[in-house]
Amino acid sequence: MRDFIPIAKPIIGDEEIRAVGEVLKSGMLAQGEFVKRFEDEFSNYLGVKNSIAVNNGTVALDLAVKALGLKPGDEVITPAFTFIATANCALYQGLRPVFADVDEKTFNIDPDDLQKKITTRTRAVIGVHLYGQPFDLSAVQEICLDKGIALIEDCAQAHGAEYQGKKVGSFGTGCFSFYPTKNMTTGEGGMITTNDDALAARLRLLRSHGDTGKYNHVSLGYNYRMMNLQGAIGLVQLQRLEEFTAKRISNARFLSESIKVKGISTPYQANNVRHVYHQYVVRIEDSFASSREKLLEYLQAKGIGSAVHYPKAVYEQPLYQELGYTNESCPVSEDVSRRVMSLPVHPSLFEEDLQYIAKTINSFEA
Repeated sequence: MRDFIPIAKPIIGDEEIRAVGEVLKSGMLAQGEFVKRFEDEFSNYLGVKNSIAVNNGTVALDLAVKALGLKPGDEVITPAFTFIATANCALYQGLRPVFADVDEKTFNIDPDDLQKKITTRTRAVIGVHLYGQPFDLSAVQEICLDKGIALIEDCAQAHGAEYQGKKVGSFGTGCFSFYPTKNMTTGEGGMITTNDDALAARLRLLRSHGDTGKYNHVSLGYNYRMMNLQGAIGLVQLQRLEEFTAKRISNARFLSESIKVKGISTPYQANNVRHVYHQYVVRIEDSFASSREKLLEYLQAKGIGSAVHYPKAVYEQPLYQELGYTNESCPVSEDVSRRVMSLPVHPSLFEEDLQYIAKTINSFEA
């Protein structure tokens, strides 16, 4: 019997293990030289002036919003279809998340609906490069510049993705996650990227208790630092990121060329982007002979991991319903959440795994 094919699988090799051993032997486990080197290398990779390492991706979003210095009641627009952390980072600061609908093909924020959701209280937009595909940065950037609104890029699923030849995370304030299932990992961890030196200084201050050195605390800060252990793993993973990405893109291409089932739409890729396929997400159309749930059960029984990212629009979550988001209307987000499902695309897959996935799906009978 063949091994189960997981939906995601981190790749940790001997180089990462040696790097961690080096840190353990040094005795310098907290934030230190390895974190600084990781920040510098990440900046070089993205082509940005500053990278600020933190202890996870949600903290990256939280600090990015916090550093803007917004007032309670100010509004932050986020897509309605995303992981909940994108919106929650506004709640952490006493701000009001406002939900914009998404494009039905890319699943990314719809610039037209974004424009409609802007009010006199709007202070920031958080765009998400969902599943590894950049959102329409030209349109969203233009809106933000015209309205004087800050742009935050949620790059948690988009390490190495590009828009018109430029890496995501270099347009606005970029927020990355290095959770184990991401395109590269540090175990846990995150990164904030910016070309604004003043903002970078503010972020570094907030990251470490508002301390300018020698117990001189000038503002209310936090312990959001990355450990040297994580920085060491990140340095190695960053060196391997292009290799991982090429494999993800190749795997996605194979699946798109091989899956031939009426009612299953393979991922759409926009022009002038590099989609890095954090997830390989298909749409279940009305013409599909069965249901998404039946297909998920079938794949599980056949030893293929699959998942739904994400089964609800954010405002449909109980938390947001309790907060009064009961009259929201983002019909595309609601529709997409009931259609999408993710298939394995990670770099650990072998050719025979990909063949089995495609063959199994093509053999599905209602």
